[in-house]
Amino acid sequence: MSREDYKEALRLGMKAYRKAVSKGAYPYLPALDDILSNRSVENEISLGIVEVPVDLIVGTRTAGRTTAFANNFMPLLDENTEFASKWISLCGSLMAEGLRDPVVAYEYMNHYYILEGNKRVSVMKYFGAGSIPAKVIRVVPKRNNSKENRLYFEFVDFYRLSRINYLNFSQSGSYRKLQSLVGKKPDQVWTEDEQRIFHSFYTRFEEAYKGKAGSKPPMTVADALLIYLDLYPFEQSVTQMPSNFRTNLDKSWDEFLAGNAESAIAISTEPERVRTNILTRLIPAMSERTTIHKIAFIHDKSPETSGWTYGHELGRLHIEQVFAGKIKTLAYDHVDPGNPEKVRETIERAISDGSEIIFTTTPKFLKASLQAAIDHPEVRILNCSVNTSHPYIRTYYGRMYEAKFLTGAIAGAMSENNRIGYIADYPIYGSIANINAFALGARMTNPHARIYLEWSKVRGHHVHDNMRRNGICYISDQDIKASDDRSNTFGLYDADGRDGKPENMAIPVWHWGKFYERILRSIADGAYKSAGPDGVRALNYWWGMASGVIDLVCSSHMPEGVRRLVNLLRNDICSGDFHPFAGVIYDQEGNLRHESDKPMPPEEIVEMNWLADNVVGYIPSVSELEEEAKEIVEIQGVTLEDAEKP
Repeated sequence: MSREDYKEALRLGMKAYRKAVSKGAYPYLPALDDILSNRSVENEISLGIVEVPVDLIVGTRTAGRTTAFANNFMPLLDENTEFASKWISLCGSLMAEGLRDPVVAYEYMNHYYILEGNKRVSVMKYFGAGSIPAKVIRVVPKRNNSKENRLYFEFVDFYRLSRINYLNFSQSGSYRKLQSLVGKKPDQVWTEDEQRIFHSFYTRFEEAYKGKAGSKPPMTVADALLIYLDLYPFEQSVTQMPSNFRTNLDKSWDEFLAGNAESAIAISTEPERVRTNILTRLIPAMSERTTIHKIAFIHDKSPETSGWTYGHELGRLHIEQVFAGKIKTLAYDHVDPGNPEKVRETIERAISDGSEIIFTTTPKFLKASLQAAIDHPEVRILNCSVNTSHPYIRTYYGRMYEAKFLTGAIAGAMSENNRIGYIADYPIYGSIANINAFALGARMTNPHARIYLEWSKVRGHHVHDNMRRNGICYISDQDIKASDDRSNTFGLYDADGRDGKPENMAIPVWHWGKFYERILRSIADGAYKSAGPDGVRALNYWWGMASGVIDLVCSSHMPEGVRRLVNLLRNDICSGDFHPFAGVIYDQEGNLRHESDKPMPPEEIVEMNWLADNVVGYIPSVSELEEEAKEIVEIQGVTLEDAEKP
């Protein structure tokens, strides 16, 4: 039988060889020595005996036996050779006794290259073995800023904690995210039992995913696993059978398709036009004219305790007034985002109460919103966040950077010592664009302006003390206040002001009511369903000043000349004649980030993870933040691996 096995293995080897040659690819096993000839290596570390995934064994250490195997590790030498006889003999002994001695392998960038035991690996691959014991020596590359290198060192850190080597992610931050999704702290070590439990879970998921994906999976098993655990928590999934995995994958398959298709994600920067005859009605027949439609708003705080929630509450009251007699709104306050079950229960309650459309007003509710949307495709669920790739829900936010550019221009024109303060809260998508737009606006009216950046959510950070220490008067602070907040430390203000009291200059404004009104009209008109270009699975609404969702209110304390300048700039932004992120822009390190007169693409603005060259400060890491801030940054945070402190 072993000779027949060799003939079949030889056939598979020749098939892989011919396929590689036809595509102009290297048809033999790669040799690590050749790979390292032009790579920088830090050192070598012995890992001891390791169970190595057979799929990750990709080559040999030296070039000595390279041409005896095709690139799939199947043999290429004739069955009458000594090599074939040894392969056949080894095949028989492995079938009778199993693998007695570990092979010797070198690990480089989480792939394995065999020094001793190439034929053993070939036989094991032929029989479809999942893993093989090996004495492993890790070849550690020198650190650099390439994506591949960063990912590898993230793997090394994760392996130190978990001893798991069979996961290969494609995106930076994935290993850290997995550590969190399985309920572990960033530096928490896995026990052997936890490793076994996770491997069992992973094997069942892998079987179901490969069965669903077929011959052309949209992404690797590891990347798919992260999406799955985002939808179905680990503690609930760990005991599931493959049939449960298959059921859940069937329900949520669009998530996996969208997760690997950049073209399937779109940002809507302007509202769809609504047919004129629709504007003459209050809320045209979503069904019968006599039906009262229910719309729910779910908040993590209340209007009395949060300026953010207060803004959305004003939006809710606006649509009740505009669509009087046609809709009824429901508001659910103080829903603790730290309790995922409570969030999900509240969404389910809103659905049970008859809500046809649900707005969840914080990114902290994103996961629960997505889970509910998958289970209730008949309900439209929108989450207030930006830059998500989920086809089952839509997200919405405002281009606040446009108003921030204007406030920066005001601060630059009015500052006497060129020092301007900016207080940010969370380093999440969109917030870095706000900072940079403010800095660019200040530079436009004052070429010498420097923006001193402080983060209010960094632990032990006294932002206002730092502002005073740097002699800063003009400060951009929080944009919205709770309904009972009577302080003047919001928007752009002069900290010294008259009589030594803070004096407001301008405040960016969110008109959520206008957004909600436009969305409801688009649903009534049918434009909501067809919004976005063909093939789009995930749609993010990111509207700006031209839509009326964002505006800037200037105080009477502002000089008339500055007011006129702001009005001119506002009109040009709204008409599209001016864009804050156009022209030559450098970052803190002197890297050219943009040079075209054409506006920077929306995707680049949303995902900014660098600071303009006139900003003094840095983007904090998750570990530096207060506990309350970590959750939202884990969900919507910028890619901090690329954001280095100056």
